[in-house]
Amino acid sequence: MARTLETPIQKRFADIDPFQHVNNVAQQSYFDVGKVDYYRQVLGAEVLMGDLRIVTASTSTSYLGQVRFYDDVCVSTTCEKVGTKSIVLLQRLTVDGEVRSESRSVMVVFDFAVQVSRPVPDAWRERLLAE
Repeated sequence: MARTLETPIQKRFADIDPFQHVNNVAQQSYFDVGKVDYYRQVLGAEVLMGDLRIVTASTSTSYLGQVRFYDDVCVSTTCEKVGTKSIVLLQRLTVDGEVRSESRSVMVVFDFAVQVSRPVPDAWRERLLAE
């Protein structure tokens, strides 16, 4: 498996429900924070602002335990697979090293200038699979 990037998460008061749990919608936004950090550090900022970008095609999340208001939360992100036009990211939301939720996302390379999907560029593939 490729390099894993750890991103600490700052919770906000609005993320918390009346039972002092981080709600599921907020957990999805934490995964998004991890993705942006991963893209920036692994692929480079151009994948966030250029004509050729990564977009989410599908996502699946399993909630394995509670995340509470006072928990220190971290999201780990790694590239699990690189296909012809897609990338599968595996992310885990952890508290003290214990996985509380896990998400797999299929990301597609998309050319915004002409509105079509494209193959994963070789340079991206190399960076994604580097250890």
